Amino acid sequence: MYKSASSSVLRAASSRSLRSSLNPSSATPCSLLGRRSFATSSPAFRSLPRWSHCLHFRPSPFRLSSQIRTASPVLDRLERNFSSMASEHPFKGIFTTLPRPGGGEFGKFYSLPALNDPRIDKLPYSIRILLESAIRNCDNFQVTKEDVEKIIDWEKTAPKQVEIPFKPARVLLQDFTGVPAVVDLACMRDAMNKLGSDSNKINPLVPVDLVIDHSVQVDVARSENAVQANMELEFQRNKERFAFLKWGSTAFQNMLVVPPGSGIVHQVNLEYLGRVVFNTQGILYPDSVVGTDSHTTMIDGLGVAGWGVGGIEAEATMLGQPMSMVLPGVVGFKLSGKMRNGVTATDLVLTVTQILRKHGVVGKFVEFYGDGMSGLSLADRATIANMSPEYGATMGFFPVDHVTLQYLKLTGRSDETVAMIEAYLRANNMFVDYNEPQQERAYSSYLELNLDNVEPCISGPKRPHDRVPLKEMKADWNSCLDNKVGFKGFAIPKEAQEKVANFSFNGKPAEIKHGSVVIAAITSCTNTSNPSVMLGAGLVAKKACDLGLQVMPWIKTSLAPGSGVVTKYLLKSGLQEYLNQQGFNIVGYGCTTCIGNSGEINESVGVAITENDIVAAAVLSGNRNFEGRVHPLTRANYLASPPLVVAYALAGTVNIDFETEPIGTGKNGKEVFLRDIWPTTEEIAEVVQSSVLPDMFRATYESITKGNPMWNELSVPENTLYSWDPKSTYIHEPPYFKDMTMDPPGPHSVKDAYCLLNFGDSITTDHISPAGNIQKDSPAAKYLMERGVDRNDFNSYGSRRGNDEIMARGTFANIRIVNKLTNGEVGPKTVHIPSGEKLSVFDAAMRYKSSGEDTIILAGAEYGSGSSRDWAAKGPKLQGVKAVIAKSFERIHRSNLVGMGIIPLCFKSGEDADSLGLTGHERYTIHLPTDISEIRPGQDVTVTTDNGKSFTCTVRFDTEVELAYFNHGGILPYVIRNLSKQ
Repeated sequence: MYKSASSSVLRAASSRSLRSSLNPSSATPCSLLGRRSFATSSPAFRSLPRWSHCLHFRPSPFRLSSQIRTASPVLDRLERNFSSMASEHPFKGIFTTLPRPGGGEFGKFYSLPALNDPRIDKLPYSIRILLESAIRNCDNFQVTKEDVEKIIDWEKTAPKQVEIPFKPARVLLQDFTGVPAVVDLACMRDAMNKLGSDSNKINPLVPVDLVIDHSVQVDVARSENAVQANMELEFQRNKERFAFLKWGSTAFQNMLVVPPGSGIVHQVNLEYLGRVVFNTQGILYPDSVVGTDSHTTMIDGLGVAGWGVGGIEAEATMLGQPMSMVLPGVVGFKLSGKMRNGVTATDLVLTVTQILRKHGVVGKFVEFYGDGMSGLSLADRATIANMSPEYGATMGFFPVDHVTLQYLKLTGRSDETVAMIEAYLRANNMFVDYNEPQQERAYSSYLELNLDNVEPCISGPKRPHDRVPLKEMKADWNSCLDNKVGFKGFAIPKEAQEKVANFSFNGKPAEIKHGSVVIAAITSCTNTSNPSVMLGAGLVAKKACDLGLQVMPWIKTSLAPGSGVVTKYLLKSGLQEYLNQQGFNIVGYGCTTCIGNSGEINESVGVAITENDIVAAAVLSGNRNFEGRVHPLTRANYLASPPLVVAYALAGTVNIDFETEPIGTGKNGKEVFLRDIWPTTEEIAEVVQSSVLPDMFRATYESITKGNPMWNELSVPENTLYSWDPKSTYIHEPPYFKDMTMDPPGPHSVKDAYCLLNFGDSITTDHISPAGNIQKDSPAAKYLMERGVDRNDFNSYGSRRGNDEIMARGTFANIRIVNKLTNGEVGPKTVHIPSGEKLSVFDAAMRYKSSGEDTIILAGAEYGSGSSRDWAAKGPKLQGVKAVIAKSFERIHRSNLVGMGIIPLCFKSGEDADSLGLTGHERYTIHLPTDISEIRPGQDVTVTTDNGKSFTCTVRFDTEVELAYFNHGGILPYVIRNLSKQ
């Protein structure tokens, strides 16, 4: 059972030698850290400098969560057992050699078949990866034999929500989440210094890859010079941030920073960074990764176990702390049949998302299998895996098979590397060969989809799982106009639904209506990594050009590939020319419109929308379409495949039935329908076959670490401690460790707290965390203007994540947020209960803080869904929020709240604020024990109000490790205190 966090003791300093001897993959000598060894890369890749030098590096002498996971033996007993443990790995009997055909060996590995346990043969492949990690890292300190047994006995233990440790092979960051992570690491070094300890103990102990892809905005579009122009603006706005990240890549060991303009993090991970199998000093083991972006799951399509975690959790992982996780259930999703002609991977993933949302997969793995797998390309699988956050799963996993191996060769991995990967996975029963009889595996639940039933569709207008079959789109749109305001409604009066807004565009008359498309963006990791849909979009553009169709010039069109490989195959195919003619010029290599970096639309279009209250539309090949995310002026946002993005841009409206209504009139005066410009599956396959070549991947990634002139010109200091500039509005020293002492503060009480915000269902991290543009009348804008920053230089919230002052002011600043305390008024306001004043959320929070009052938040279901943003937890922490009481939480966000010391509480099933008669005007006391040893994961606590109400909630500290974080005031103070003691 759970072991008391308070009874843990420090490990002997010599445990570093134990870790090295027991777990070669965890060894981190300077020779390894000075240069990454890409044993799984092609020879060309292997020659590249991958890791920075080893100055000032001190490996951590022991891992942190072991202090929690051990019951309270006295130190001398620990030391007596130590010597015998060090010389004998608990599973040394299954440590075996993997022979190389023709002689020699690939390396050694821990063999699952050698355990001779029939339970393993029935385990899902995704659980086998967790099992191998536990066996390889088993030292009976951090990972015990009992943990291994829990995983082997998965069928019985998973329903019990048991806790296991997991040690990912690496960590993945993007710059929006990477900047605050590096800020925190720099701040932690300062804290170590102040506590009189060695600041260089703060260093990543596992490989960390940071790809700068979230900063580029679509300022310039429809131009041959757009890439260069947007990159110049990107560097002008973000020079300080980029220099800080470049400093981090030299100050911290084991950290690779991929410069701006290289691609989208998840496509770079898929095409280049993903190893599939690690070979570290001759020890073979499966690749696994956690990332600070929720779409890290895209790598699951390659058979690499990966998922998103909070930034603060990732930081602890970097510093050598095993992740504590609940052993997940696994949903088996059988795919059969074959997709029909003209149906895309985007249509498939939107269908899968809807099915899985309905089934309920939060906190679970989803594992795909079945005869239909053979017809899915690796890119199709990656598309499905990418949207795991949208259907709520921790992973959407595709085990490695022949399709995976073909993709590895296509993307430039050497034949020898691919042979090693296949040999290892076959030897360890982790490879699926659909040419052989399949042994039945056990799953927690089962789903099935016949791919022949998938039909063209899009999703929207406000949520990714609100799928709309294409043939029903016109009727659905008109229903949305009629429906009351909500996820599927805009409440436009009947008499106003045909309203036309006339305006002048470049001196020529133009008009828009409800449903007019004003943004059409081929964007996002979800689709730009898939050659079939990207080249399909090019074919639609070509056919449209041939027939004389043209996208209206006032529609903001853009194409943002996920890597330079896409540009190469679009140019080779000759299709980029036609995309350019339709306005889909390449604008940059990054996430762009999908994360709200859509840039401004034409001013005359914006005025027409605003003055006439037009419900304008954006159509994008992204994965998120929450209201207010894509652009402040597009209330309707639809997710579609890249070919459909082009089609809707040509039509100029989402209010169209593509089956019965023409897209437009061709050059011969003949009506042109979607079917006239839609490519067949065979046409797409032919151009993919001739245009997507291995040399493109090799050439792209051989140059990836060379950077670009603007990046290479950035000069950075060589100090290992960062010199904070108090005048900087981008990088600011956060207050997390101010006045920190070596003694943990213990659980904090919540007494007579005011309700800062009262929310309904589906409050996303887009609502909570600062994102998108900084509004001119916001507290963050006021802060910047007070420091002499011109409005034109505000940049986005995402680019300023390294400044806690701005981020705290931008928390809950979403213009579409609905707070029940304001009686239905939409916007970032709340009521200061004691005075009754309506204030910005930040100003109200600061007033409560200044008077010493605690605050809590009431919420409905799915609180914190959406992107994994650590600022969605850091911001409320800085605003003084002590607890969030919700019907349910998104997995990563709940973890982030815990990591920041905020108490997550769930109403009991069937109850919520409304059913309990809570208005948010009450004062709340949470009766939580003040002694950490008296709190247990998932226990019930009583909440009372000042007007006599009382109700029971479940405290969502899910593991003993999380209780330890709470005891220390958060995960980072916990890490600092433990490292300081070493």
